[in-house]
Amino acid sequence: MKQMATYDLMETIRNTNEWLGASARAMASYPIWGLVPHPMFKVMSAWGRVTERSFARMVIKPAWGIRTVVDADGRDHLVETQVEIKRPFGDLMRFKVHNRPEKKRRILLCAPMSGHYATLLRSTVASLLPDAEVWITDWHNARDIPVSAGKFDIEDYTQYLVDFMKHLGPDTHVIAVCQPAPLALAATALLAEQEPEAQPLTLTLIGGPIDPDAAPTEVTDFGRRVTMGQLEHLAIQRVGFKYAGVGRQVYPGLLQLAGFISMNIDRHAQAFSDKIIAAARGEDSERDAHNRFYDEYLSVMDMTAEFYLSTVERVFKEREIARNVFVVNGHQVDIGKITDVAVKIVEGDKDDISAPGQCLAALDLLTGLSDDQKAHHLEPGAGHYGIFAGSSWRNNIRPLVFDFMDKHSTHKPKGRPAVKLAASND
Repeated sequence: MKQMATYDLMETIRNTNEWLGASARAMASYPIWGLVPHPMFKVMSAWGRVTERSFARMVIKPAWGIRTVVDADGRDHLVETQVEIKRPFGDLMRFKVHNRPEKKRRILLCAPMSGHYATLLRSTVASLLPDAEVWITDWHNARDIPVSAGKFDIEDYTQYLVDFMKHLGPDTHVIAVCQPAPLALAATALLAEQEPEAQPLTLTLIGGPIDPDAAPTEVTDFGRRVTMGQLEHLAIQRVGFKYAGVGRQVYPGLLQLAGFISMNIDRHAQAFSDKIIAAARGEDSERDAHNRFYDEYLSVMDMTAEFYLSTVERVFKEREIARNVFVVNGHQVDIGKITDVAVKIVEGDKDDISAPGQCLAALDLLTGLSDDQKAHHLEPGAGHYGIFAGSSWRNNIRPLVFDFMDKHSTHKPKGRPAVKLAASND
């Protein structure tokens, strides 16, 4: 009950701040204040609008908002999201482009489960869609999953990736962004050993912590300083009465958001100050740069406690992937078993979350691959988000990834049947 009370207290604080913002906006917007030419009322109204919107976004899953894509014929083609495999903790979702010939490139985009929804990769998806068929792992908010659905840790996550790869079949290219990189590598190794006919063609790992000790950052230092007992005490709470997952142990999204913001508190404070001033002057808009960024950034999701704690303990502290001793469902994964899947590493030279070298460590583990099946790109001047979104991704990294896929798209005989899994709810 204590953990539930803390969870509900955070939700109460969020709700109260949303209400304060709405009240300030409404009160300062009364026409009567037009008789009092004082900027205080405009500033108060602007503060209220920005505050109300910001705290409301924290519990709203963003929409994908990818409605059309332009094909080679110059026409706009409608895009529809379709769930192909439905699971309690995450779905395999396809971006189906209507009325265009199917593209040769078939891409599975493994989205991170690290506080934000898969929509964090919206611009990545939008950049891939004109030239490929795209699927994505759409993870669910743990607060909305009943306790009866059971646990979900990094072994379950890895098994989900294995199942999704089996479903899509051997003509698929897999891209794993950040957190899922080590688990996508493990999932590929499992397929290489157990069902080699279902392996993907290529695996691209972008800014992921394969070996966190290869290049320490604030994230890895924190993992070293804090014991698992301290972490469980400080970070884990039980979902409160408001949501379907009542009683489930989680790492709350609101707590994660507080951590995100504290890492760059000055920059965020300045951004909101500038936004309030612009709103008071009437110079803001519904879809300006501030709202586009923070509507996504502030939308956070809870992670299951077992997933968060097992990630910290097994990936960061014990370095099971880096030492090639990772175990899934009682079976030890051997990354050296990967002999057919070409692997590309992408890192950002200014990445302060997964520093250069952490992801590159994967190539040393791939003892079964020849040198011409391995590739590495270090993007100059790019931070963590720049290597999968923004101009660095669009102009430099994306073309290189496509070239890598095309180069290694013929090393397997085509036409082998994909291993299809029936969509299920369990």
